[in-house]
Parts: sequence; structure tokens; C-alpha cells
Amino acid sequence: MKGCDYKNLTISFNKFHNLVDKDVPEYGEYCLLELKDGRLTGGSWNPSDWEHKTAEGSFIRGTGETVEASEVARWHSLDKDTIAGCLEKDGVNYIDIGPETDDGSSVEVEGFKSFKDKDYPKSEQFCFLIMKNGDLAAGRWDKLDEEDGEFIYGSALASHNMEDVWAWAPLSPDEFFEMEQESEREEKLEEEMNLNPSTDKNKFKYGTDIEVYYDKALEKLLVKYPWATKNQMKKVTPWEITPLHGKNVFGQVSTGYKNARIVDEWTDGESADEFIDFLCEYTKSSVENSNPEEKFKYGTDIKVYLQKAFDEVKKEYSWLEPQMLEDGWHYDIQRINDEWEFVTAYGDNYKYYIRECGSAEEFIKTAIRDHQEEALEANPVVDSYDVPFGHVEIHGWNLEHYRVYKLKSGDYKVSVQAGDRVTGGTREFFITPNCFKTKSYETFLDRYLEIVPGEHFGLKKKDLLADGKLKKFLGFK
Repeated sequence: MKGCDYKNLTISFNKFHNLVDKDVPEYGEYCLLELKDGRLTGGSWNPSDWEHKTAEGSFIRGTGETVEASEVARWHSLDKDTIAGCLEKDGVNYIDIGPETDDGSSVEVEGFKSFKDKDYPKSEQFCFLIMKNGDLAAGRWDKLDEEDGEFIYGSALASHNMEDVWAWAPLSPDEFFEMEQESEREEKLEEEMNLNPSTDKNKFKYGTDIEVYYDKALEKLLVKYPWATKNQMKKVTPWEITPLHGKNVFGQVSTGYKNARIVDEWTDGESADEFIDFLCEYTKSSVENSNPEEKFKYGTDIKVYLQKAFDEVKKEYSWLEPQMLEDGWHYDIQRINDEWEFVTAYGDNYKYYIRECGSAEEFIKTAIRDHQEEALEANPVVDSYDVPFGHVEIHGWNLEHYRVYKLKSGDYKVSVQAGDRVTGGTREFFITPNCFKTKSYETFLDRYLEIVPGEHFGLKKKDLLADGKLKKFLGFK
């Protein structure tokens, strides 16, 4: 933008309002605020009493962040000013907002910077903004990465995109900014301390290569589990040797908020051999669950396992045909990291992921569940009945619908939905043909409630017995 030079620009706000009854902003009006301690910030007015113009309420600065009216000395609306005309003029370096005053009550904002110069606010810094259209605003810098971010200015994460900002200047520091600065100082100090970490000779008597400790733990595991490998051990979150507070530790490293480095230090012992014993215990279940003789006792041809799953599902889902499974789950046995693994992919993706199963039977059970769901999807609904109920609470959730479907094949399934104020869930159950192999409706319900237990899903035998329409819908006279 030609014209005004932001580097030499000063904006003087000459007309402020004291925050008193009858002289307050309109609801939602965004203001430049001078606090009673002299700091400058901004916020949108949120009155306690919408009908009467009292000075009770707060200014919203961001999501979950407010300035109470009692902290504010004066305010100036930013929503009613624009300097678009000034930005187009060459040589403008001082802009008055309102008539000049002689009583020293004006507030000046200067020290503007621009993103085009690769200047960025510090994380959590509250800033005054000149938008490219000449409007005035304010907001807290939310750093997304080194060269990207946005200015949060209201509730629900309302924000100003940095692409819309012509220039910015920092306003007064506050507790959020100071906390972020302190966090950055601690992070920098941690980095400096960790440049040359000390090493406890007793804890790291076998050196600082974590693989050595895994090798020693593996030697112990092989005595009881001759199939054990380090890859099996590392299926659970692996440990490493990493610096923390200036010393080497055994730890698990993860990334937290804003890419903060988090180290979960092992503190259950003081020696290398104690850590090795811990490593054996920590990885034992993963090794136990990787016995190839149990896992692949039917060989490494996936078709054998899938046929067993198909045959089991076919017993009750009589309409199931192989072509119904073609567009759903795909399975294979592949060698990954020198280990044979069951892997699955869904649909057209064909990106395989490991399906952790400790035995052939466990894998077959997971395939059975997949096939059952796919079989139900392939069997169209031809009719449905909503079972009526009053208020039904299920372990803190409220029953929302209890629906019985008749399928094209003549079979039935049930959908139960429940939820609370913030979440919910739906489950479907296939009513097996065995339930209907009786002349008694009461016997049917006994079998049915083994599949859809009343204590878990809201409606018990006495509730269902009383519903004559349900009995008829299910084919009983």
C-alpha cells in the first residue's frame, strides 16, 4: 500500500469515555481500554444488564478471557473509527482520532511493525491493529508456527487473519503474555542445560545407547519367550535416553501444546540393572502377545483365516455372500519390521495398518465382527417400528430412540441411541434366527434380551411385553 509509512506512524486517541453509568459502549462494541493501573488493552463490551446502561459487566478479549469493568478506567470505541483516507496519503506520520486536548488525557500508540518485513508479535502478545481497509482493531497473537498465526479478539476463537492486517503494535503486557514469556525463558534455559547433560555412572553403566539396554532385557525375555524380538518389545511406547534438566535420563518423549517437549522420566529405580528389569516387565505383555505359533497357527495364508470367519458369520447371517465383502475391509499377512503381522485396510484406500491380535482366534473374531457389520449393510431395511417409551435414563445417558428394523431377508435388527447434553452414541444389534425358533413370545424375549440387555439399553422384559404393536411387528400373534 502506498502512502503512509507505518514505521514512523503515531496514532493519538483524544476522546476517551470514563466507564460510568449511562456512558458505556453498546453491547458487543470493541474498544481500546485504559485500565486503572495505566495499561492499554482491548475488548468487546458484555454488560451484566442489557436493558439499562450501567457500568457493570466485562470486556471480552478472547475465548474464556475477560477484563472486568472494575479494572477499566476509560474506553474508546474502535468500531466507529477508520483511517483509510490517511493510509493513502504520503508523508502522514501522526493521526489524531478526535479533537486534540490540552489536558494530557490523550493516549498514543506507536512502534508499528508489518508482516511484510517478517516482523511477528511474540506469542500471546496483545496488539493494536490497523487493518488493510483502514479499520482499527486489537487482538492476542496466536502463534501457529514461526511465520503464521492470527489475532484472537473475541469469544468462540473469533480472529483477525494476519493477511488482513496492515500494521500492528504491541499493547501493554498482561498475565497471559508474561506466563508465555516465562515459559519461553524456561524452555530456553532447559535447552542450554541440555547441551552438555551430565550422566549418572551407576544408572548408565552400560553407556547411553538405549539399544544396549533393550538387548540386555531381550536376553532375559528369551529365557521364557524364545520367540521374543526387540521389535515386539517396542510395540508398546519405547523408552529412550534423553536429556532432562541438564542430566541424562531414561524417558518417554512426547509433544504437548504448542510443540512443547514433554519427558516422562523413569523414576522407579537408581541403577541400570533395575531399569533393565523394569524394561522386561514393561514389554512382557507385548512379547507374550506375539507368539507366532499362536498368532499364525493356521499358516500365513490370509484366506484360511477369512474363510473361517466367513463360515462362522454365514451360520446366522444367511444372506451373506462373498461379493458383499469386496468393498469393505481388506486383509493380509505381511512382514513388517521383520515380524509377520495381520494387516487391514478399508475401502479403496488400500493403505494397510497393523491389526494387533495375539492369536489366530483373536484375529478371526475381529474379522467376524467386520463381516457382521458388512452383512447388515448389504441387507436393505424394508420396514421399521419405533418402540415407545417415557423418560429412560441409562447410566447417566437418556434413551433417545429404540428402533426395530425388518430387513429384506426377513430378519430383524435393533438400533438403540442414547446421549447426554454433550455427546451420544448409537449401537445396532442383529436379532439372530435362534431367537425366533420358539412359539412363545416370552421365550423369544428372554433370548432377545441376551442380545440387547434391558439393564444396559433401557427397556426390560416387562416394558417390551406390554407393547402389542412390537409383538405383531416381530411376527408373533
